[in-house]
Amino acid sequence: MTAFAYASPLEKSWHYLHRLICGAVLLFLIAPILVIIPLSFNSVPFFSYPMPGLSLRWYEEFFLTVRWQGALYNSMFVAMSVTLLSTTLGTLAALGLSRPNFPWRTAVMSLLISPMVVPVVITSVAVYFFYADMRLLNSYTGLILAHTTLATPFVVIAVTATLMGFDHSLTRAAAGLGAPPITVFFNIILPLILPGLTSGALFAFITSFDEVVVALFVASAGQRTLPRVMFSGIREEINPTIIAAATVLILFSITMLTTVELLRRRSQRLRGIRNS
Repeated sequence: MTAFAYASPLEKSWHYLHRLICGAVLLFLIAPILVIIPLSFNSVPFFSYPMPGLSLRWYEEFFLTVRWQGALYNSMFVAMSVTLLSTTLGTLAALGLSRPNFPWRTAVMSLLISPMVVPVVITSVAVYFFYADMRLLNSYTGLILAHTTLATPFVVIAVTATLMGFDHSLTRAAAGLGAPPITVFFNIILPLILPGLTSGALFAFITSFDEVVVALFVASAGQRTLPRVMFSGIREEINPTIIAAATVLILFSITMLTTVELLRRRSQRLRGIRNS
């Protein structure tokens, strides 16, 4: 029997009240999304309830017009490049930080995750002035590097959390048997950290794909990403196509977060941890 069976009536009442409060807070947070998403199927180019009819015209405009498709292509290209680069850098950094004798671990870790702490506007202004001197403004290279700076901390944290239960005697044993470092990494380390690495890569992809502030400072019209087009559309002309694009992004984010949660549970099973 569980401990809940022995709880007092007051404790049971608080248990159900706590769940009710959490459900109300969650409903309050997602209510705007639940209201907006149906408007993406509106048949008229304005927002109103009740809707006069249903239509997929705004999704057709999102997936078939050059403006939105170009922005989606730019976002996918930049996000995939950032994911590859930040995953590589973040994994290497996490492996180094996991060494038992790594000096100044706390200071280095704080420096690596600082882009998560510093407001993104400040980071964007600093990147803008730095890129102006380096002639990296209005280029894919500059945008990818700036997004990599923001995305790498997520990879470092995810992989570092996976390596907390890693047994370094396995790598020493493999090295003692004559295995080169590359073989040790791909045959021993990588399979064990793969759930954390994949989670970090997904977070890096989402971070780059949804980022708009840095893109406003760094990118030109040729590198306009999907969030930047949506931001410009909200300022210049409110169109239901923006709601269709937001709905696609919401569904995409839900899919990514669900994948991250499944990978987290798989990682726990591999380490012998059971959910309470």
